[in-house]
This record gives sequence, C-alpha cells and structure tokens, in this order.
Amino acid sequence: MTSMITDHAVPNALRRRAGAAHRTRLWDLAEVRWATLASALFLAGLAASLTGLPDWTWWTLYLACYAAGGWEPGLAGLQALREKTLDVDLLMVVAAIGAAVIGQVFDGALLIVIFATSGALEAFATARTEDSVRGLLHLAPDTATVLGPDGERDVDAAELQIGDRILVRPGDRIAADGTVVSGVSDVDQATITGEPLPIDKRVGDDVFAGTLNGSGTLTVRVERLAGDSVVARIADMVAQASQTKAGAQLFVEKVEQRYSLGMVVCTLAVFAVPLAVGADLQSSLLRAMTFMIVASPCAVVLATMPPLLAAIAHAGRRGVLVKSAVVMERLAAVDAVAFDKTGTLTTGRPVVNEVWSVDGDPDQVVASAAALERVSEHPLAAAVVAEADRRGLAVTAATEFAAHAGAGVSGRVAGRRVTVMAPRGHRGILAPEARDAIDRMQADGMTVVVVGMDEVAIGLLGFTDAVRVEAADTVVSLTALGASTVLLTGDNAQSARRVATEVGIADVRADLLPQDKTAAVVALQGGGRSVAMVGDGVNDAPALAASTAGIALGGVGSDLALQAADVVIVRDQLSAVPATLAFARRARRVVVANLVIAATFIGVLVIWNLVGTLPLPLGVAGHEGSTVIVGLNGLRLLHRSAWPRAAVR
Repeated sequence: MTSMITDHAVPNALRRRAGAAHRTRLWDLAEVRWATLASALFLAGLAASLTGLPDWTWWTLYLACYAAGGWEPGLAGLQALREKTLDVDLLMVVAAIGAAVIGQVFDGALLIVIFATSGALEAFATARTEDSVRGLLHLAPDTATVLGPDGERDVDAAELQIGDRILVRPGDRIAADGTVVSGVSDVDQATITGEPLPIDKRVGDDVFAGTLNGSGTLTVRVERLAGDSVVARIADMVAQASQTKAGAQLFVEKVEQRYSLGMVVCTLAVFAVPLAVGADLQSSLLRAMTFMIVASPCAVVLATMPPLLAAIAHAGRRGVLVKSAVVMERLAAVDAVAFDKTGTLTTGRPVVNEVWSVDGDPDQVVASAAALERVSEHPLAAAVVAEADRRGLAVTAATEFAAHAGAGVSGRVAGRRVTVMAPRGHRGILAPEARDAIDRMQADGMTVVVVGMDEVAIGLLGFTDAVRVEAADTVVSLTALGASTVLLTGDNAQSARRVATEVGIADVRADLLPQDKTAAVVALQGGGRSVAMVGDGVNDAPALAASTAGIALGGVGSDLALQAADVVIVRDQLSAVPATLAFARRARRVVVANLVIAATFIGVLVIWNLVGTLPLPLGVAGHEGSTVIVGLNGLRLLHRSAWPRAAVR
C-alpha cells in the first residue's frame, strides 16, 4: 500500500522549493511493472496450454506468473502474520498454491493476476494524488521582490519573513499572504476563493499567495510564512483528507480477517480429523485440498472486482474516469451532492446579463463600451465585445485608450470621451434612478460597471457568470435519484443565491474559504450522509478529497482538483454526475447478486465435501462454474445499454 504524504511534508517542501514538480508515470511504479509481467506470463501460459504445447511449458509460465504477481502480497501477508493478523492477500496466495498442488494451476494464476492488477491501480491513483499535492508548491512564484532601505532585491519566496514588504508588478503572481500597504489593482483569486471575476484590491485589503495581480502595482506586507499560507494549508488539507479516506475498503475486504482465519482452521480440521480417526494420508490431503479449492473466495473476488472494473471501463467510454473499485462502490452510496459554483454550475466566464440605459438606448451603451473593451485584456472585456457581436452592432475604433488599475478603462470614441468604470467613486454624480438600478443589479448578484460619455453616465452593464445549460436538469435528475443538493461557494451570497435559484438548489452556503468548504462537507457526512463534492478549482480540492466521493470536471478543472478527486468527468458534462451515480448503483446491485451466487455455490460444495465425498473434478467444475457465472454477470455492465438504463432510473 503506497503511503500518502504526511501532514508536515508540504510545508517543509514549500520551504525547500526544490525544482519542478515530478509527475509519476505509470511505469515508474514497481506494482505496475510486476502486475504487467504477471499478466503477460498468464496470457503466455494460457496460449501455450490452448495450442497444445508440452505441459511443462505452460506450467512454467503459470508458476512464473505466481512469482511475479504473488511475491509482494505473499511477503506482506507473512509480515502481517508476524503481527498476529491474517489478511486475504496471503489467503489468496495460499489458495493459488493449493490449486497448483492439485493440478489447477490456471485458477491460481488467474487469482494472482486479479490481485496484482488491483494493487497496481491503487498504487497509481495514490501516487498521482501525491503529485498533485506537490504541484501546489509551484502555484506561488519562486522569488519575490523585497523593498528595503537599499532598494529592491529578489529573494527566494520561501525565505520571506513576516513584516517584509514585497513589490507585486502587473501580471505577477503574489508570492505570500499579506496586506496591501500601497497601490490599487484587480487581483484574480479564483484559485483560492472561486470568485469568477478579479477583485479590486486597495490599501488594507488581504491578498493570497499564488493569486494573479492585474493591471496595477501593489506593495504588500507579508503576514504569513510560506508554510502557513492559504495555498500551503490547502495542500495540507488535501493530504490529510486523502489519508483519512485511504482506509476505505471494498465490502469483501471488510470480512477478510474472519473468513481467512475460518478457512485456515477448517482446512486444517478437514485434513487432521479424518487422519486422526484412521483415514490414510493421501485421501485426507485430497479432501483438505478439495475443501481449500471449493471454499477459496475466488468466485467472491470475481463477484466483486470484475463488475466494478467493467463499470469503470464503461464509464471511461462515457468520458467519466473512476479511479478505483472502492470509489465505484462509494458512489453507489451517495445520497447528497455538494456543488461548487464558479466553473461547475456556471461556465466560469462572465456574460452581460443586463443593460440599463439612461435614455432608453441600450445599443449605444453596449457599442460605446465595446469600442474600448476591444483593446482591453480585462475578463469583462470579452463579455462586452461578445454582447455587441450578438446584437450585431457596428463598433467604432477607440483612440487614447487607457486602463486605470482597479477602476476601469477610458478613451475616445468618435471624438467623445468614453469611460467604463466601477461604480465606486461615481455614485455621487449618478442620477437617483441609476443608483437604484445599481443597487438592484448588485442585489441580484451582478457585477456592475458604469458607462459614461463626456463625463455623463449613459448606462450600466450588469455581468453574471453564465449558468451551464444542463445545470438545472442535473439537479432535477439528482433529486429523482433521492440525492439532496447543496451549493458551496467562495463567491458572495447574492451571486450564490441567484445561481442556486436558477438551477433549483435550496441549501446555499456562500463566502466560504477552502477550509470552510471542507468543514461543510465533513458536517454533512457527520449527519449520516454520503456526500459527493463536485468542483473544478484548487479551492475545491480539500473538499473533494474529504468527501465520500470527489467529482472534478476535467475540461476546466485545475490539476490539483483533478488529482484530489475520485472521479474525473473528462468531457466537462455536468449531466454525467447523476448518470454516474445511477450507474454505480446498478453496479452495486450486480455485485450483490454475484455475492449471493458465489456464496450459494461455496456453501453447497463445502457442505457436500464435509458430509459426503465430493469428487475433485466435480468440486473444481462447481468452483469454476460459479466463477464463470459471476464473471459473465459482471460483464453485462460493459454492454452499451447498461449506462442509459442506469441513468434514467
């Protein structure tokens, strides 16, 4: 089992700032290499036996498969024995060896391959999560410009001390958590708070490491060391939450101790008791080996893993990557879904939601603003230009363009001075009806700018983050599945309520920092709910990791969110969330049916072997028959019709 990053590794690494983050490749993991070798040897042995090659050739290949795939779980099992515990991995190795002893080497090799592949997938998922946490170390810049008595000097960001004053130029990422002591600018802090639009920052405002400065220059007083910054705490929370979930197991693993111990005791009894009352050694050994074969949980393992792996494969074809069988099992239990807002329920791109005009000519307001915004790089600029294009307006080229940090833009359009400015500082010269319109639009969660011409306001533009077209239908589908929904966002309460009302979510929690989102998810789980968190940003990563099942949108998601999540929706389709939950429930029903089938076969064969004489060939046939039945039943989840039926349930 690959260990997760410890609680203190991230802050220490932040202080070291050692090189670029390494991304683990599949082949870097020893578990993957051994599982691949075991699978190749198994397939080679199968081909050799089917083509009629001498017995020794395929026996040799199968036994090599045993060694490649079984040495690690066998060694782990022996180490567990030293600690007076018995796990199912060792039992599988013993059962595989027992199968080989009585000539059923194929059965044992198949069991070895299943366990080796499962362990490799788990190791890869864990390694990628560690990579993503390490990747956070490089969100903030490596260096910072410190202002001192002797002027400017560049230092390692990890060496910044509380009280240092750092210069943040336009377009720079802020190197440390701190407070603005001079300057005005707009800062994109979506990575921390999830707010879709840059936030004006002035003297006295807080800023966070890793956030992106806009068009102004800021002087920031450092308030936290690198290891204590918000971004470092996010990494810590992801690591801790992942450790907490690492103990989750498949249902079949939860009873492994009792089953393993019971099977060993019974096998020894089946061998020793007849021998003690006069039976010969060969018949006693044969009965014991037959018991071990028919009682071995091969069918139980195949009842659980193949259906879940088939479900994972089918979901992958639908653009949904489920990282493990344990995750698929957890998805089936989800009864509450928490959504992030920006980039999840919304597109993350602002659009013009309302145009208010003083003289009733909204086209003039849009055209005048678009003339300036065509040459602006502000996130709102593209929305204004898109609105002008949608209206089919002719836009005049602007001259004397100027950007005013934290305020807006100005220039000349057809000889007249035009401004597109934030309402702050302009309210005193606005007509009462314009001030009322601003208040109303802001209460509706809009970002508002004032469009002026020759120092007179001619109208207002209200911007919102566009809601995804499928968001409302997604909430309806989840409700039909019996899952409640909640909105968790770092954005303001007005914007949150507007989006929640539009998509049909009643439970709204706004103005949340990453730790607040995580606390909200943990509180929901503390109430007995199994919670899926759906998000896309760095600020969502701790909540994704802490939830029962974290679901990230792959099209817009940050690297950390994609790695912290248990499920990645590659095609960025929000409607895949209820479909995935419904499909996971279908997979769980198949698993339960398979376990009933496997238990029935094992029970009948074991009783026959104990109270009568079960011929070895018949025992093997019954054992293999149950294996084939549960295997075929699980493979039904690969059929194309499985997903639509599950999605509409």
